[in-house]
Parts: sequence; C-alpha cells; structure tokens
Amino acid sequence: MVKVTAAEVNNLRKKTGAGMMDCKKALVEAEGDMDRAIEILRKKGQKIAEKRADRDSSEGAVIAKVNEAANKGVIVSLNCETDFVAKNDSYVQMAHKMAEVALGTSSMEEFLAADFDGMTVQEKLTEQTGVIGEKIEIGGFKTLEAPFVGSYIHGNKIAALVGLSAAVDGAAEIAKNVSMQVASMGATTLSYKDFDPAYVASETEARIAVIEKENIELGRLGKTLKNVPQYISRAQLTDEVLAKAKSDIEAQLAAEGKPEQIWDKIVPGKLERFVSDNTTLDQEQCLLDQNFIMDEKQSVAEYVASKGDVSVVGFERVSLV
Repeated sequence: MVKVTAAEVNNLRKKTGAGMMDCKKALVEAEGDMDRAIEILRKKGQKIAEKRADRDSSEGAVIAKVNEAANKGVIVSLNCETDFVAKNDSYVQMAHKMAEVALGTSSMEEFLAADFDGMTVQEKLTEQTGVIGEKIEIGGFKTLEAPFVGSYIHGNKIAALVGLSAAVDGAAEIAKNVSMQVASMGATTLSYKDFDPAYVASETEARIAVIEKENIELGRLGKTLKNVPQYISRAQLTDEVLAKAKSDIEAQLAAEGKPEQIWDKIVPGKLERFVSDNTTLDQEQCLLDQNFIMDEKQSVAEYVASKGDVSVVGFERVSLV
C-alpha cells in the first residue's frame, strides 16, 4: 500500500473540500497521483448524486452579484437538503464564488459548463455532492441587464435584483430600497399594464367568489361582512368607471345631507379609497403599484419618481422561503 503524507492529504482537501479520511483513501487508491485522486472523489460524487437524485433540495444559499461595469446582475441559488449544510461558512463561500462565475454567463446551460477551479460548475456540484453527502444543485439562476443594476440579499434565503433606467445620483440607494421591496413583497410583474385581460377577468371572478363564500360564514356568526369589490386591478378602472364611482360618492353625500360646498374636501379621499379597495391584485403582484415598505403613504412608483428622472425597468427574485 502506498504511503501518503499529511501534506498531500491536506493539499487534496484544499482542492476538493473533501474530508481528511476521504482524501487519504482516494490518494492511497490513486497510488499518490493527485489528479487521479481528484477523479476518484469525483466518481464517488457521481454515485452519491445518482442515489440522491430524487431527494428534495429545498435548502441552500441564494446569492446576488452585480457587475457595475457591465451593467449586469445575477442571482444564483445553490441548493442542498438541510439547513445545517446551508449555514456552513464554506458552503456559503462556494455559493458566492459560483455567483461570481455566473456573472460571466447568460444562461443556465452556459453557467453549468463554465470553468470552476479547473472543472465545470456541473462537475463541481457533483463533486460536492460526494463531499457533503447531500444533493447539491443549482435551484435558481436569474440575470438582469440595465443601465444601472442594484441588489439585495436577505439572510441568504431571498435575493433580488432591480434595474434602473439611468445611473442617476443616488441610484445605488434607490435600487437597493426597491430590491428590498421585491425581496419582501414578492411582486411577480412590474405594472398592472402587463396583465393579460383574460387573467384579470378570471382572477376577479375567483376572488369575488371566495369573499362571497366567506361572507356566508361571517353572516352566520353575526360578524361584519367583508367588502365585495367590483374590480381588482387598475386595468379595469376606466375613465367611465371612475366617473361613475365619483358620481355614486356624491349621491351618497347628498343622501347624507352633507353640504355641497364641502364635497371637494371629501370626494378625493373616498375616491382614493375606492381605487385602493378595487386594486388588490395590483397591490399584491405589481411592483410599481405596491405600497412602498419604507413609507406606505406612497407607492413604489411614486417613491422612484421622487428621486429624479429615473424609472424601474426590470427586476428578478429568487427565494428559498
């Protein structure tokens, strides 16, 4: 049996991240040949990967990186099976390094084939599956290009990118704040203008049906019924709809005996409430139409507009939560 030195074992461990005993066994089997030992560990990883292929890898580390010179950002989710592994410093460092590699690619396929310490990213994932003993894979890969890109990472579990139309003064702060909004509120689209009319129509019908069903139970219990909205998106609030809403508000004020000379102080607030009550879909899914988490008196669109001649042109989000 070939004897291997502690220095050789340590060198192989640094190259692969494998445990001391695994490195020693691989070097002995490879008769001291470092490259062959690395290949032995890689094959071990392949075998373990095959055995664990159907395992759930819902834990991990989500990392966002930005290359300001290239006006590009990327999010990579390095997934594993347990939170214990996900919180390991060396695992998080590997996720950061993979995100750096991902910055130079434009697709998942290109990323997996990219070089990572002399092997491809995919080969590294297989190797680490053998080293760690858990299924290791890329669970999410998103890129974003814009005149200015900012990012935010929350606890290595949620990461977001936001693209701005220009690199204005304060762009870094704007992009970070809006990225925090994306991470926190989970918007799925930029604006209500992006919705397909058929989707809005079907979602309206479904939401109204749910509220009406809940009201039956609330009524049975003698509790206050929920308001049943007529609409759920600004996309439905045409000029005619808003004009009718205003007319209905004025009619109500007249019925209540409110003096007409004070209507102009009451109507705007009630009309604003009407819009709020009938745009729940926008507030949930549309980034620009959501209430800004750092100041709920304004929307995200209003916050960005207050910062000068700049707008949000895109965003991405990856979450393990």
